[in-house]
Amino acid sequence: MSTPSKPGRYGSEPDLSAVVGERRHLINLAYRLLGSLAEAEDAVQETYARWYAMSRRQQEAIESPGAWLTTVAGRVCLDLLGSARVRRERYVGSWIPEPLPDRSEWTGGPAGGGPESADPADRVTLDESVTMAFLVVLESMTPAERVAFVLHDVFRFPFPEVAGIVGRTPAACRQLAYSARRRVRAAQGPAVPAAGQAGVVRHFKEAWEAGDIKALVGLLDPDATMVADGGGLAGAALRPVEGGERIAGYLVHMAGRTPGLTLLERTVNGRPGLVARHAGTTVTVAAFDVAGGRVSRIWAVRNPEKLRPWTEGGAS
Repeated sequence: MSTPSKPGRYGSEPDLSAVVGERRHLINLAYRLLGSLAEAEDAVQETYARWYAMSRRQQEAIESPGAWLTTVAGRVCLDLLGSARVRRERYVGSWIPEPLPDRSEWTGGPAGGGPESADPADRVTLDESVTMAFLVVLESMTPAERVAFVLHDVFRFPFPEVAGIVGRTPAACRQLAYSARRRVRAAQGPAVPAAGQAGVVRHFKEAWEAGDIKALVGLLDPDATMVADGGGLAGAALRPVEGGERIAGYLVHMAGRTPGLTLLERTVNGRPGLVARHAGTTVTVAAFDVAGGRVSRIWAVRNPEKLRPWTEGGAS
């Protein structure tokens, strides 16, 4: 039986492991705050850089390293959200959060996707707080609203702790979270079980593969919206495509221009979605929102920089 190390001595192996072990939690937090795996990894790297920049004495003086790391990561993300708004205003076309794969569906992926995996995508827990619909609503919030809401409503941090991260009073943070919560409720439709959505997505895939516009129209809500993200690096509609008939026509037209396109049913941000591959490369990851048995929203990510987690290991 091993002897516990002394409290606060982070030079010992168990304590160092505990500090490094916070990475999964920090990646989960940062991804939900930023909507980008690349930016989340940068934020976590910056957080650890600040930890290791401190002297041993300064580290030992910190009562809860986990709380310290979370506070710093939250503040880093808050700063990044402010600058991200400016960058996204200059973004070519629509900006969609970076889609997350479920590694258990991909052959040849990281071994088990365990804690030692170097890929941040393997560290994010796939639940309702990372669905594309949820992340898109988060994008509509102010940075302070988003941080207060995610910390309190998703990660269950008490408002006094949230206040220390956001730099507002607990009462102000409570109001920020309340405002954010109203946005989420206004955007949410009736919950659709994953199995129900999977059936609709499967029929959608079959109709798309067959080039059957009539079938696609029947599977799309008449007021459906499709948003595509090419980032200026891949062909994509610069504005949302609105209406079931227009979306069906657009999809069949695009498939016709890309012979040999392969469609695969895959989990996207914890929900049934589709992955399009061409010549062995993932070219599109599509997330869906389903209501009343029909597709109401499609988010199609084509920017290759956002598809890096989908290119390793392949999907067969």
